[in-house]
Amino acid sequence: MIEVVVDSIRVSLINQQRIVVLREKDSDRHLVIWIGHAEADAITLKLQGQEVPRPMTHDLLKNAIEALGGTLDHVYIHELRNDTYYATLVIEAGGRRLEIDSRSSDAIALAIRAQAPIFVADAVMDKAGIAPTEEEEPTPQQKSEDELGVFREFLESLDLDDL
Repeated sequence: MIEVVVDSIRVSLINQQRIVVLREKDSDRHLVIWIGHAEADAITLKLQGQEVPRPMTHDLLKNAIEALGGTLDHVYIHELRNDTYYATLVIEAGGRRLEIDSRSSDAIALAIRAQAPIFVADAVMDKAGIAPTEEEEPTPQQKSEDELGVFREFLESLDLDDL
């Protein structure tokens, strides 16, 4: 199992779909999961520390688990099948370990609220994880410096003694 953290929530400019980007803890490898608008909003609100006047669905589930004497031990994204991620909520309650099937987006939203770790199966990360390469897109600063290089060459070619 590989521990991951929520790196960001992003919105596609083309179709307004949301994605959650999970980053492998202590690494630059990422896992991208398409999620629904409601789940994206639930994750974003909690990550930004925004309070809501009434419990949202994921708050309600966390409260119910705790009221029944349980704790969310961790979330485990264990399978990728037909472009769908499968997750399990691992709950400790009354000396028992319960494993409950969950959509990955709901599991992530709940894990954030319960401050529980999120794990991804090695096979899932190997199959769908994205690692940065040496040929990455230049940073905005690098782009600016490259664009300025053209102007530097022009300025250096000017003969200012004639002015």
